Amino acid sequence: MNDGGTAPAIVVEGLRKHFGDVVALDGIDFAVPAGTVLGLLGPNGAGKTTTVRVLTTTVRPDAGRAGVLGVDVMRDPAAVRARIGLAGQYAAVDDNLTGRENLRMVAKLAHLPRAGIAARAADLLERFDLVDAADRPARTYSGGMRRRLDLAAALVHRPPVLFLDEPTTGLDPQSRVGVWELIGELVDDGATVLLTTQYLEEADRLAHRIVVVDDGRVIAEGTAAELKSRFGSTVVEVGFSNPAGALRARAVLAVPVADGPRVLMDALRALDTSGLTPTTLVVREPSLDDVFLTLTGHRPDSGEPAAETTRGAA
Repeated sequence: MNDGGTAPAIVVEGLRKHFGDVVALDGIDFAVPAGTVLGLLGPNGAGKTTTVRVLTTTVRPDAGRAGVLGVDVMRDPAAVRARIGLAGQYAAVDDNLTGRENLRMVAKLAHLPRAGIAARAADLLERFDLVDAADRPARTYSGGMRRRLDLAAALVHRPPVLFLDEPTTGLDPQSRVGVWELIGELVDDGATVLLTTQYLEEADRLAHRIVVVDDGRVIAEGTAAELKSRFGSTVVEVGFSNPAGALRARAVLAVPVADGPRVLMDALRALDTSGLTPTTLVVREPSLDDVFLTLTGHRPDSGEPAAETTRGAA
């Protein structure tokens, strides 16, 4: 892998990994251009976290190769670790240290100049709204505060490549939006981010490109708009005050549709002809939820098949 100016910041080629009889990765390939966000999506157990662990040098693949900023993760893991930041699904903080002490410890481990460590910790505590709790032990923090401290620790050494494995899990909506804004700022400053998330709104808002994995394989790739166009569908959601009307409408509306305005007109005409009057009727354009459901058969936060709903879809 070369490190030319136009080389991708992250490259994954044919990665395979088995844990006993379990196939975690079955030949995954993708690349992440520098200065962009890649959203890595998939159901639980699809291979997302294993991919992140390979790229961050904590798991060695059985086959294939991967590189970060031109450095092979297996040949020179120390050099890779010096170039990346990682925030995992669970906050990796020392409960017995204060928030400030946690950040200073990470800075020392990253060999930051001692003269700048205090200022860097103070800056991150302010950016993550932890100033008031800075000198309390981390064991007194709420779950959301621990997540913010973990993210701050991942940024201590200003890494050019950042791996965020479900970074906003456990955060309230306001804190989540704050993290989104921070990620946007980092990318604007030139950072590259690989993001795994169960929140499809998060991927839709942040990711320049999305890779969907299932059973250890890439099953779709593209921008959010491309995936919605290819795998999503215009949806008509009709509400009735009684189950009998809903069942009749389901039969009437079980037809292909092409676009929002036309399907609304066709749906109203079909319902009127059948003597059905809905209490609500909504046309919804494709979302990443629809894409995910089409590709994997269930919602992103569950391994259970999605319940059927009364709708007509293209």
